[in-house]
Amino acid sequence: MTILVTGGAGYIGSHTCVELIQAGYDVLILDNFSNAKPEVLNRIEGITGIRPGLAKGDVADAELLNIIFRENDIEVVIHFAGYKAVGESMAFPLKYYQNNLAATITLCEVMAAHECFKFVFSSSATVYGEPDTPALREDFPLRPANTYGRTKFMVEEVLRDAALADERWDTALLRYFNPVGAHHTGKIGEDPEGIPNNLMPYVAQVASGKLECLSIFGNDYPTPDGTGIRDYIHVVDLAQGHLTALQKITKDSGNHGCVAYNLGTGHGYSVLDVVNTFQRVTEQTISYKFAERRAGDIAEFFADPTFTAKELGWKTKYTLEEMVRDHWNWQKQNPMGY
Repeated sequence: MTILVTGGAGYIGSHTCVELIQAGYDVLILDNFSNAKPEVLNRIEGITGIRPGLAKGDVADAELLNIIFRENDIEVVIHFAGYKAVGESMAFPLKYYQNNLAATITLCEVMAAHECFKFVFSSSATVYGEPDTPALREDFPLRPANTYGRTKFMVEEVLRDAALADERWDTALLRYFNPVGAHHTGKIGEDPEGIPNNLMPYVAQVASGKLECLSIFGNDYPTPDGTGIRDYIHVVDLAQGHLTALQKITKDSGNHGCVAYNLGTGHGYSVLDVVNTFQRVTEQTISYKFAERRAGDIAEFFADPTFTAKELGWKTKYTLEEMVRDHWNWQKQNPMGY
């Protein structure tokens, strides 16, 4: 069985490719390397002993997609490719709608033309927006508060409508919380362009001396230590969640339609929890200062993973300490990224 993994050279995509290969699947990566490095394929091969296939190009390129489907027996598509920076999405909304929404529609049209209807979509907890309660369930209202979240929400709506219109579609919508960490070998990990948008890579770069100081946005939230609380999930747990979702839609009998699953640990850690754990595990000092809250940030949210555990038999294995350990191992081995 060949799995097409769009954006497979990226942070989450590369870890998922490792899990797929180790589970015995043939993997074909489609990536334009706009936010990834070709070196990733060497690292995947170094971990698994098998080099994934590569089609270099863009998901929006229908001609290329048709060639890929004609030349390969693609049974499932795992779709990671997309822009993901909230701030950038608000500044350049049309760029985000074109890349995240329109390109996904193109992909689905080509899939249907080649009678491939198994789809795993990389969605986001941002589709929930600001929750009424911090523990988010899949049946909660979807009211994304930024352009990035709205692109994920709109893709989900497209996929739901496609499944309603044609029962051959079998789609898993995987709503991520906050992926962190790296493969335990340190060979693959998060390699953000420029200044990191996310907490853990920023902390790691302060620890390594690449950045001077961490700014913590807000220390007056209604949380135990005043800083925001989020659900951090080890990227390997997240990758294994994709493998489990793929197995669900390919091995179980019957059609599942279009189903959303939360991929999170089920509990939150504050910014200071992460910083203090990082200092304890790595024995590095993290310089930080408090700054004003960022517009749109909320005090606390985390996954309720009950439905995912019941339906997929999946739950996270890694602790925050292990997330920090593996992220620091990657950072030390790759101080300048790939």
